Amino acid sequence: MNVRNSQNLSMLCDFYELTMGNGFFRQGYRDRIAYFDLFFRQVPDGGGFAIAAGLEQVVEYIRNLRFEPEDIAYLRGRGLFDEGFLEYLRHFRFSGDIWAVPEGTPVFPREPLITVRAPAIQAQLIETYLLLAVNHQSLIATKASRIVRAARGRPVMEFGSRRAQGPDGAILGARAAYIGGCSGTACTLSDQCYGVKALGTMAHSWVQMFDSEYEAFLAYCRMYPDNAVLLVDTYNTLQSGIPNAIRAFNQVLRPLGIRRCGIRLDSGDMAYLTCKAREMLDAAGWTECTITCSNSLDEYIIQDLLLQGARIDAFGVGERLITARSEPVFGGVYKLVGVERPDGSVAPKIKISENVSKITIPHFKKLYRFYRRETGKALADYLCLRDEAVDDTQPLEIFDPEATWKRKTLTGYAARELLVPVFQGGELVYSLPSLEEIRAYCARELDTLWEEVRRFDNPHTYYVDLSQKLWDIRYDLLKNGGRD
Repeated sequence: MNVRNSQNLSMLCDFYELTMGNGFFRQGYRDRIAYFDLFFRQVPDGGGFAIAAGLEQVVEYIRNLRFEPEDIAYLRGRGLFDEGFLEYLRHFRFSGDIWAVPEGTPVFPREPLITVRAPAIQAQLIETYLLLAVNHQSLIATKASRIVRAARGRPVMEFGSRRAQGPDGAILGARAAYIGGCSGTACTLSDQCYGVKALGTMAHSWVQMFDSEYEAFLAYCRMYPDNAVLLVDTYNTLQSGIPNAIRAFNQVLRPLGIRRCGIRLDSGDMAYLTCKAREMLDAAGWTECTITCSNSLDEYIIQDLLLQGARIDAFGVGERLITARSEPVFGGVYKLVGVERPDGSVAPKIKISENVSKITIPHFKKLYRFYRRETGKALADYLCLRDEAVDDTQPLEIFDPEATWKRKTLTGYAARELLVPVFQGGELVYSLPSLEEIRAYCARELDTLWEEVRRFDNPHTYYVDLSQKLWDIRYDLLKNGGRD
């Protein structure tokens, strides 16, 4: 754990969470158990799936959640809150249950990434931070996954710290990008905090500080012979940059027997320049010298460069990754889906809207993923009531919740529950995996998706289906205007 994660962020909430909490307290709902789902409605960039991320920060937030005397004093000064509610906050600790999809899991619209069961005040108060953590990191992990897949196995480095929206945007963005498949980051603090390998060599200012480009390259190769990656486009890439890099490699690295080195291009026609650079390096005997490209790249530019035959070995991607510039909002929401009755049963709750995509899926639920046994490929996700169980030795009928005529009987499938217990009775019951484990898990799970689901444009729709019982409950609520 690091100091940033141990911050008490209890007051990082929307003010209505406090006014509603005060209202719940005064209305006698203090101990009434509520169920909330955190989910999203649409995949960014029109993609086929998203990557869940941010759970580790949610865990640390919940573990440190408390109200300090200065927080209580501030709230008292607003003149809105009952003294009994303020006393409740003074002793506040989360005592509920949380289930979540593990970080790195490919996820789809409408399915819960996090389910919270807790007293209503507690469940409502944590809304903002849960959305903040999951929305941001899921957005960046999803964008990183697209860019990494466009690179076709070539390393992608996250270079966006200076363009990120604030320190956490840079630090946690680098963490999320690593989950999505990036090989490292320019952000040193993300390496220190999370072990995301910090990478980088020089800027143009290094070259400009010396009397000549050649002297700059020579000095760098002498200081860092095992990591000599030279930025060759400060003046003229083909006429001076690459020739001077070759001279420096010959002068310093060749006598040491070092063959691994690199050049980086940050401007110009990358397709043309990298092909010419490859010719020049190979002719000089530097066949193992790598070519890295940066400068406002994204998945589509990378894809086009490779289709044009660009000779690029690695990519540095900055602002369009760390800000998810093409669609910088993930759009996760946090909605009430049930309230516990005195007998322990759940009264389902639904939000109805004229906008069909905003109609929620009610009740306390399980989330399964079905895989084809012989191939390991994911077939569909399946939402059912919490007390339902799937026997994957038996055929199962599933159907699209928005088009009930689309029915299919599954056979030869394996079922896996995706929502895992994280907190039970306020106690952490989940062992947080290392970042390396999350990244490896993400890569494995991506391999279970069909290529048609993974394509960038017009991806195949992956179905999130409902059980018959859950479909019936939802239909009855819709028919009755939301009344159970």
